[in-house]
Amino acid sequence: MQIELTTLRKENSHLKTILQQKDVTIESNAIEIDRLEMELRLLRQKMYGPKSERMVVVDPEVQPHLFNEAEAEAKEKVAEEEIQVIQYERKKGGRRALPENLPRIEEVHDIPEEEKVCGCGCKLSRIGEEVSEELDIIPRQCRVIRHIRPKYACRQCEGVESDKGAIQIAPAPVQLLPKTIATAGLIATVVVEKFADGLPLYRQTARFSREGIEISRGTLSNWVVRAGNLCSPLLEIFREELRAGPLINADETPVQVLNEPGRANTTKSYMWVFRGGISPPGSVVIFDYRQTRSGDEILKEYLTGYKGCTQSDGYIGYEVLPELFVKHAGCWAHVRRKFVEVVQAVEKAQKGKERRGCSADVAVSKIRRLYEIELEAKNRKFSGKELLQFRHEHALPLLQEFHDWLKARIGGTPPKGLLGMAMNYALKQWPRLVVYVEDPHVGLDNNAAENAIRPFAIGRKNWLFAGSPAGARASANLYSLVETAKANGLEPYRYLRYIFERLPYAATLDDYRKLTPLHLDRNDFDSSL
Repeated sequence: MQIELTTLRKENSHLKTILQQKDVTIESNAIEIDRLEMELRLLRQKMYGPKSERMVVVDPEVQPHLFNEAEAEAKEKVAEEEIQVIQYERKKGGRRALPENLPRIEEVHDIPEEEKVCGCGCKLSRIGEEVSEELDIIPRQCRVIRHIRPKYACRQCEGVESDKGAIQIAPAPVQLLPKTIATAGLIATVVVEKFADGLPLYRQTARFSREGIEISRGTLSNWVVRAGNLCSPLLEIFREELRAGPLINADETPVQVLNEPGRANTTKSYMWVFRGGISPPGSVVIFDYRQTRSGDEILKEYLTGYKGCTQSDGYIGYEVLPELFVKHAGCWAHVRRKFVEVVQAVEKAQKGKERRGCSADVAVSKIRRLYEIELEAKNRKFSGKELLQFRHEHALPLLQEFHDWLKARIGGTPPKGLLGMAMNYALKQWPRLVVYVEDPHVGLDNNAAENAIRPFAIGRKNWLFAGSPAGARASANLYSLVETAKANGLEPYRYLRYIFERLPYAATLDDYRKLTPLHLDRNDFDSSL
């Protein structure tokens, strides 16, 4: 009997252990299912939902069940009169005036002369007028420039007594691309339509064909590659100007390049972008094509010996920056984006139900306050020293509060869930996220680089790939010129036409330097068209 009792106790203990293990397994599976469901909802949101990350702030007095925890946790210690949220009101009615520099054709719509007499017999007097404007478009005009070079010869001696030869003729005009029909204006048009407007070369070929001009896609491609290569000296000057500034924003994006030696056509390559410069800030934008996403080679090439700060997202390739003794700032936009994804996934799960408090709401609310503080500082136009003092007074306490909040909640949050990954990302990036508090040149995020690379990402959806490494390098040069022109307030077509007309005459470094946006002769540029 004693033996049976002992056996039963052992079996009972064993069964309890099995049940406990099953409970743990069930709980683990529930967490994993919840994580996968959130990722599925987020994926559907990205595929079919709005792409905007804008969060709607709900008044807790009107809808107190929304953002309960956020409102409880995000009580700021900054006085209302010191930090104000700027509100914008949309103007009612009216439309923007058409540019004054456009030519105007006036058409007067008058009443007949016989109606300009009053019923009393007196002639009506003109007391004013009503003016309305319409915008008219005339299709672009193509023209042919004929270069005529008269030939001269001596009928008397037939050139025997001349040391210049029998026939005298003026030298051929200098061209950017010799022995082609392409003028600087035509090349600038092709480049701007592809690299600023995202119009692939095959569509440009079709457009030329509709205008009665047959130019093959291969010819356009050849022009683009040659023009891009001729601009290489300008890119070397851009590098100097980039490194002279106190801040460089960096980013990278995939690009497919065909015919890379030893690589399949489906292999990913990358286009890196760097934005920096002195005056105005961010005045130089450089694109650089590389076959890999590894930051070792390109970052060492660009930043070795650099004395300023580099700002980027949390990609591991930037881990090399401390080895180069370069100060590294992080990006709050990427931190916010991860918490916004959690909010969007939770909203999908709780659609049609009362919204429960979400820790991600708290994080988004706190990050929003950081941006409000920066906006207030920007509106007040602080100097560097004043900006640092303002950040220390208002942003630093909020950052410490946010950091404490993250550390307090990270332990009870599943690390593989969306919220856990967002918190871990923020904590891992924290030393870089607070760099901006001590450096007046650094902003909250890396949007300067992302905005510069966006035209490339949008254009990539149209032209899909680069035909060769040479084409990718030329494209990088031309994207650099277009985006640098935009960063300096220059219209891309005018700038490209200006430099394409003058590049054939550039012989020295100083000649090339005068073609960069920061060293242009603005009087000459303004009168060039």
